Amino acid sequence: MKDVSNSTRATRPSAYPKKKPSPYGVSKSSRRQSPLYPAHSVVRKTPRAARAEQRQRYAQISALRREGIYLEEEYHDEIRAYMHEMERQTMCSIASMDQQPEIRWHMRPCLVDFLVELHFLFRLRPETLYLTLNIIDRYVSKRVVYVKHYQLVGCAALWIAAKFEDAKERVPTVHDLAQMCQETYDESAFIQMEGHVLSTIQWTLGHPTAESWLRIFCCGPIVEDQKVQHVARFLMEITLFYREFCQYPSSAIALGALTLARFLCGKGRRIFEETEECLEIVEHLDNRLAKHANELSETLVKKYSYAFYSKAATFVLQFYLQGGRFQRQSPISLPMTPVRTHSPKVCTPMSVSTTVSDMSDDMPATPTSPVFSSDAFTSSYMSDDKENLPSPKFEPVINKQMIEQVPEQFLPHDFVRYQRQALHSLNVASPRPAVVS
Repeated sequence: MKDVSNSTRATRPSAYPKKKPSPYGVSKSSRRQSPLYPAHSVVRKTPRAARAEQRQRYAQISALRREGIYLEEEYHDEIRAYMHEMERQTMCSIASMDQQPEIRWHMRPCLVDFLVELHFLFRLRPETLYLTLNIIDRYVSKRVVYVKHYQLVGCAALWIAAKFEDAKERVPTVHDLAQMCQETYDESAFIQMEGHVLSTIQWTLGHPTAESWLRIFCCGPIVEDQKVQHVARFLMEITLFYREFCQYPSSAIALGALTLARFLCGKGRRIFEETEECLEIVEHLDNRLAKHANELSETLVKKYSYAFYSKAATFVLQFYLQGGRFQRQSPISLPMTPVRTHSPKVCTPMSVSTTVSDMSDDMPATPTSPVFSSDAFTSSYMSDDKENLPSPKFEPVINKQMIEQVPEQFLPHDFVRYQRQALHSLNVASPRPAVVS
């Protein structure tokens, strides 16, 4: 019998496969291939791997959308045109709001301050807050609202906006709203007011908010820094408190806040994107912050004073408390094209002996190009072709007892203190100014 153990037959090295790989990418060998010698052909993907790759791609697109980066570039112009049309249809009437028998404009900051607390406490989307104020303004423009129902209208508008913009698990319940108001209103009152508000505004909820416009402006050809976006959001929420900003559309509010935010952060201005409405909003914000910085909402200042929002409130207030102001540059005068008079058909060239008096006015002198400042244009506009440049006491009731505590990463533990009196039991006098601590 042959001794197999003493066989001198050499074994094949394990680094080399026993069989030649198939040219179609399908390997019949069950043994794992060595990493030292990878396959020369692409392995065919299984259906499970293809589905996993597709899910990963959807996750990347969703992450870009959450960051405000839109991929529908081929529909960009149509989207903006539709948004401009919708914001014209969903504007409020300042003249009608001035005719309210009991509601006064000095009551608005107290209601907005209350809604900002609720909005941040329930961790709702930024669009929800702007849609809430738009619903309130349109309702107040068409219906007479009494002081005792003002907070009820605000809570109903926040409830409607949260249902329209947010996920289902984030929408507050009627029980939550009633307890946040310390049982001032019955739960049935919120349901009844919701139906009344929706019928008044004719169920039109597709309002392009300032947050939506800001995301479009920030994800254009130039992606803005995170700090610029946070400062712009802080400035946009300031506009929700006061009357002088209600007459402007959302697109102008977003562009004005972004323009001022870029100036405060030391970025270059985009002069050819600025409009008259945008500069008016910048002027209103600049005057408000320079003269009444200590009267801003304490809740709003605390909200944007944390590192999650790049300490935008601290940065802006420090700039204005030190005497800083927005510098509005005068429009740049571009060179005018000279008007050429009638020239003769035959032009004799000048000789050496021709004097200045012999020169006719038929050929005017070539104008000199002006020197443009470095701040006026970005690098994308600087080119040698200068002729083709673009042309220039009432406080709402709130109760925090029955609401689930927000985790530390969403809301600091000392964010707000709830010490408020009843909404309808106070006088109509102006509220106390909130001093920035």
